[in-house]
Amino acid sequence: MWIYEKKLQYPVKVSTCNPMLAKFLIEQYGGADGELAAALRYLNQRYTIPDKVIGLLTDIGTEEFAHLEMIATMVYKLTKDATPEQLKAAGLGDHYVNHGEALFYHNASGVPWTASYIQAKGDPIADLYEDIAAEEKARATYQWIINLSDDPDLNDGLKFLREREVVHSQRFREAVEILKEERDKKTVF
Repeated sequence: MWIYEKKLQYPVKVSTCNPMLAKFLIEQYGGADGELAAALRYLNQRYTIPDKVIGLLTDIGTEEFAHLEMIATMVYKLTKDATPEQLKAAGLGDHYVNHGEALFYHNASGVPWTASYIQAKGDPIADLYEDIAAEEKARATYQWIINLSDDPDLNDGLKFLREREVVHSQRFREAVEILKEERDKKTVF
């Protein structure tokens, strides 16, 4: 189906240890509008989507896993040199107690990831509009994290991810138009 290259989709750099930024980024790791939920949503919906756009959901769904890998790398780099005291001061004390330095799928508030984040109605138009909304919410979240960050190296990777959300939203909008056009075609016998 696809080939995994053992490199990130886009280079991830951070300037300094910053557990607070890591806490914010965890929202995109295990939050409702994060990369895991998006990947699973699109790869699940592809089973009830018309053939004309099935490849789009496959392509974007697998790309979301690449974004998840980038977020994990960012969080790791932002926390790898942090002391337990720094993690606690950043609001990651509960995470540290439960998971040590391991990543865990939860949002920035510590609420664990849940399958209820994945929307699938089985109506192609409804599902694609859900996907557009998910991409726009992820874009907004990336922008808000950039607004909170003073790390130009990290922001470079975040801007890449933000722009990919815009592209995905545009592709889903195009898919809606393709399906609407197909639905509205007159059948002649």
